[in-house]
Amino acid sequence: MSAQRIKKDDIVFVRSGRGAGQTGKVLMINYKTQRAIVEGVKMIKKTIRKNEQLPKGQILEIPAPIHLSNLMPYDPKAKKGVRVSYVREDGKSVRVAKGTGHRFE
Repeated sequence: MSAQRIKKDDIVFVRSGRGAGQTGKVLMINYKTQRAIVEGVKMIKKTIRKNEQLPKGQILEIPAPIHLSNLMPYDPKAKKGVRVSYVREDGKSVRVAKGTGHRFE
């Protein structure tokens, strides 16, 4: 697998769309559709029909997927979303923030 700009468990900044300006942790990424689910961002309501476990039914709030182009890795030093470059160290690609040099592990 090639190096990816955004990976699971990263903290990301939402650049545009309904959750613009928010930050959150990436829960899941689907590289085929280029979408990610970010915790606490772009929440939608989903209704669950009544059944034996839930005799009254239920309304859940779940995060909807966001396109990867609307996300940037969040740099805690700069306190904003940053662009990422790649540096080779010991035969591995390491993601590094362009402005501050923060390394994403």
